[in-house]
Amino acid sequence: MEKLFSAVWYIEPITKDFYQQMTINRIIYSGRTKYQEVQIIDTPTFGRCLILDGRLQSSELDEFVYHEALVHPAMITHPNPEKVLILGGGEGATLREVLSHKTVKEGVMIDIDEELVNLCKKYLPKMGKKALRDERARVIFEDGLKFVKETNEKFDVIIMDLPEPLEGTPAEPLYKKDFFEILNSKLTDDGILSSQIGTTCIGAYDLFTTLTNTVKKAFPIARPYEANIPSFGGSWGFIIASKKYDPLRIPEREIIRRIRERGLKTRFYDHKTHKAILTLPKFLRNAIRREKRTL
Repeated sequence: MEKLFSAVWYIEPITKDFYQQMTINRIIYSGRTKYQEVQIIDTPTFGRCLILDGRLQSSELDEFVYHEALVHPAMITHPNPEKVLILGGGEGATLREVLSHKTVKEGVMIDIDEELVNLCKKYLPKMGKKALRDERARVIFEDGLKFVKETNEKFDVIIMDLPEPLEGTPAEPLYKKDFFEILNSKLTDDGILSSQIGTTCIGAYDLFTTLTNTVKKAFPIARPYEANIPSFGGSWGFIIASKKYDPLRIPEREIIRRIRERGLKTRFYDHKTHKAILTLPKFLRNAIRREKRTL
C-alpha cells in the first residue's frame, strides 16, 4: 500500500465524473509546441504514451489496435486504393498501416505540427517505424483545413487521425458537416473516408452519435463501428463513409483475398474482426437512431 500511494499518476477524465489513472515510471518529455501541449510518458502497463492537451492519443502496448481499426476496414473495403490522404497522424503509425497495403502508390500525410512529428520520431520510434522515410510517403506540414480546401488532388481513401474536436483546438473545424462535404468532393468517384469519432463508453458517447449523424449528412453510406482500446479507458468509435462501397456487404472470402494479396501482416484486424467491429451493440444503434444533433 505504501508503494501505491507514493506512485506518480497520470489521471485523465473519461467523463466529468469518471476518471482513468495509471502510474508513471518517468516523464520522457513535457512541453508545448506552437499548437498544443505535449507529454510523452513511460508507464509500467502501456509503455510509452503520447498525450496531447491532456488526452492520451496512443500507447506502445495497444496502438496497433487503434491504428489497424482506423485504417484497414476502409482500405480493405476499397478494391484498389492507390492514393491515400491522412489528416493528422503525427506518430507515423497511421501512415505505417496505409503503406502496408501493396496497392498504395502514394500516402500523403498532412500534419499541422512539425515539432510534434519530430518529437514522435525521437521518442516514439517504434510507432512510425520506417513509414515516414518510405519513398511512397509525402509528408506536408500544413493546416489540414487549408490543404483540403486548396488541393485539386483526388484520393481513393481519406483517413482522419486527429484529436477530438475540443473547442479552440486546430482539430475543431475538421469535424464540421461542411468539412465532411469538402472531403467528399476530394475523393474519387468510389472513394472512402475513415475517421475516429470518440468514445463509445456508456454515459460518454454523445460525440460519437453526433459525429455519426454529421457524417451521414455528407455521405450516402456511413457505417459507425467500435474497438476496445484499454489505454483509452474502454471502447472507441470510428466511422467509414463511402460514395459507393458498403463495408458490411463485402463477402468474407473477398476480405480474405484482399488481405492476402496486399501482404498485410496484422495483429488485430482480419476478416472476422471486420464483421465483428461493424456490429454495434443495441444501445448504441438506438442512440444513433435517436440522435438529431450535428456539428
